[in-house]
Amino acid sequence: MIKRLLPALLLCALAPLAQAFPSDEMFEKLKSAEGEVEAADVADDIWATWLESGSPTADLVMSRAVEALAQGETELARDLLDRVILMRPDFAEAWHRRAGIFLSEENYPEALRDLNQALEVEPRHFGAWLGLGYILEQLGGEAEALDSYREALTIYPLMPQAKAAEARLTLKAEGQEL
Repeated sequence: MIKRLLPALLLCALAPLAQAFPSDEMFEKLKSAEGEVEAADVADDIWATWLESGSPTADLVMSRAVEALAQGETELARDLLDRVILMRPDFAEAWHRRAGIFLSEENYPEALRDLNQALEVEPRHFGAWLGLGYILEQLGGEAEALDSYREALTIYPLMPQAKAAEARLTLKAEGQEL
């Protein structure tokens, strides 16, 4: 019995790990959502998919990092995310989560680097586009920030934070700031 299972076990062990990516259909549903609640539900499904790296080990470390962040243990979370990124440098959400830590510390150069890496891996990462817009706005690059927010909106048209930021910067760009 063991001899028959051995080839199958070896194939499973040697098979490349497949990272989960949201389907094109999920993004189409996000674009065509009729209301913010429906869009938020689809966005939540996309976020859940982004949390799957394809590696059980990386996923476990990632879940511990998310838990550490929720408990305010930022240093531990960053250390865990560093490990996830070493294991799976193609894991966009690990880059995005670590960027969030850098952003909270106002360490914009590191946050920018990680957001750019997340976008290189997953160009449709609307959260990374939003974060990029926020940083660019903080650094005085309002036109570039507006472009980033608009990029987020092309992916997730009903994203409340991006809609508000776009409206605010559009008014400012047109000289109608209150």
